[in-house]
Amino acid sequence: MFSVNEAELSILLVEPSSTQLKIIMRQLQQAGVNKIDGVESGAEALDIIQKYPPDLVISAMYLPDMTAADLLLQIRNDEQHQNCNFMLISSETDFNTLEPLRQAGVVAILPKPFAPVDLQRALRTTLDFLDPQELTLESYDAANLRVLLVDDSLTARNHIGRVLQDLGIGYVAKAESGDAAINLLQEDDFDLVITDLNMPGMDGQALTQYIRNELGNSFIPVLMVTSEQNETRLGQVQQAGISALLDKPFEPQSIRETLHRVLDESI
Repeated sequence: MFSVNEAELSILLVEPSSTQLKIIMRQLQQAGVNKIDGVESGAEALDIIQKYPPDLVISAMYLPDMTAADLLLQIRNDEQHQNCNFMLISSETDFNTLEPLRQAGVVAILPKPFAPVDLQRALRTTLDFLDPQELTLESYDAANLRVLLVDDSLTARNHIGRVLQDLGIGYVAKAESGDAAINLLQEDDFDLVITDLNMPGMDGQALTQYIRNELGNSFIPVLMVTSEQNETRLGQVQQAGISALLDKPFEPQSIRETLHRVLDESI
């Protein structure tokens, strides 16, 4: 049970269309949210974030002065506000356009129009980020878990690392490539590997195959976190020996459930 609820959330809504702004505000109010500020540009949003940091920023993709990806990256580059929760509401479907947002860590990407149940789920995910529930395992003490996190995106490493630490995981080593991950695996012992799929050089699939075949380690769980949508590619990844697959964006609760399955049920 969260110590905060939807009525206590403070939300900054960034939407250049006054009509869409009113529609989304009404849907948020119907979902139980009372504290909502609305602006139409990225510059206005950044100004409010500096003065009155919200619990969640909800933005359209295309703003008068920047895109939602530009806005999110500016927030992530601000050390004081880099952990700000961010949600996109957009009819954009292009993979390459949405990918920077997925990599930077968003609570959710909702289409226009969206279903009330999807909005409610995204708000609950925000509450989970604000009031994280620690991971409880039967076979491990989360504080003693040693995790290797592999992702070529600094923002993704920081975001996923924060989620893992909020779950109570005590040690998270980070690598920016498959080659760097191999060096760490040869030098140290880990209980779990979490890796991105698409990386320059050795990608997540090749890294998994190296762990299983070259290192001869068939026991360590390998969790793949990816926004890949190609079913053929995902099938190949499954055959490489991964333990579980998680989509970007992901929810803390889905990570807790997956870690329980791959760490407890595999014992």
